[in-house]
Amino acid sequence: MTSGSHQLAVTQAGNRLVVKVGSSLVTNDGQGVDHNAVAQWARQIAELRHLGKEIVMVSSGAIAEGMVRLGWTRRPTEMHELQAAAAVGQMGLAQAYENAFAPHNLRTAQILLTHEDLADRVRYLNARSTLFALLRFGVVPIVNENDTVSTDEIKVGDNDTLAALVTNLVEADTLIILTDQSGLYNRDPRQHPHAQLIAQAAADEPSLESMAGGAGSHIGKGGMLTKVLAAQRAARSGANTVIASGREMNVLVRLAQGESIGTTLTAKQPVWSARQQWMADHLRLRGRLTLDDGAIKALLVDGKSLLPVGVKAVEGLFEKGDLVACVDRAGQECARGLINYSSGDTRRIMGQPSHKIMDILGEADESELIHRDNLVIMNRPQTNPT
Repeated sequence: MTSGSHQLAVTQAGNRLVVKVGSSLVTNDGQGVDHNAVAQWARQIAELRHLGKEIVMVSSGAIAEGMVRLGWTRRPTEMHELQAAAAVGQMGLAQAYENAFAPHNLRTAQILLTHEDLADRVRYLNARSTLFALLRFGVVPIVNENDTVSTDEIKVGDNDTLAALVTNLVEADTLIILTDQSGLYNRDPRQHPHAQLIAQAAADEPSLESMAGGAGSHIGKGGMLTKVLAAQRAARSGANTVIASGREMNVLVRLAQGESIGTTLTAKQPVWSARQQWMADHLRLRGRLTLDDGAIKALLVDGKSLLPVGVKAVEGLFEKGDLVACVDRAGQECARGLINYSSGDTRRIMGQPSHKIMDILGEADESELIHRDNLVIMNRPQTNPT
């Protein structure tokens, strides 16, 4: 980890970029869509396009714009009020981007997603194909969460997380998160005037989360912690993340030209397959299986499938094909995968050898609860299986 200058340039990190712009930057700290600011983002992205970059934007601001149009001064807490604000504000946000890109002969497309869109494999692949098609046609996709229909059960939750999910979805090389802070500091600079900027670190550096602190402004939902977690998530597909101030003059072009700005969090771990990323990117799982040490060793060390005999407890209601978590006895998730049996059947066969599945259920479609091809390792558990 370094607090001085760093050398990772966007020009060295590939040609497909996801750029996330926060609410305070798009709406001038909540005063409605800042058309001058949006025009500057459009100008910079047009320059990046001339440099051969493909750009997907993830833009906050719909709810904040809707609040202004509805005359509200504080972000509401009721779901239906947030949805109403998003519905009103989305109109202004889309118009602002379309008008701002038009002078540069660039078309934009509005993509509204929920977690449910990304959790369902077919819809995930459809969204992926649509985004690839738009990039191929030279269109700039403007992605936002579909707050007009989102509920707690299907929400992504914040646009930093959404930007990381989109980064993995389109296999981007770099995620650029623009915020109203200069980057990640080792302490909260608002409370500690001598805090040092972290210029570069590995995305999976354990100390980053504690440095990231708490929430941001009352306009948006994210804070620095969501940006660090987004960088960790984006790293699974090999993407580096830059966290920088959107108030820096010409920040996107300067980054593309190789200038070091803000904080760069680099992807160090092995790149996961698209299927592994899809499973890992689920924010909500259908159930949870508690495993014994032998099963954990089989998954993490031996690379084997999960068998019923290694399951000690089953939580949740799920069907065959749903995604479930595998946890150790302390409750830490070590893996997740697509299960071959419903929760009811899993409870009946847990702790039993596979050859007894037929006797217990009257049928045995699969000998494994989760086949290794449908499983992804998440974290090494606290227990130490031998």
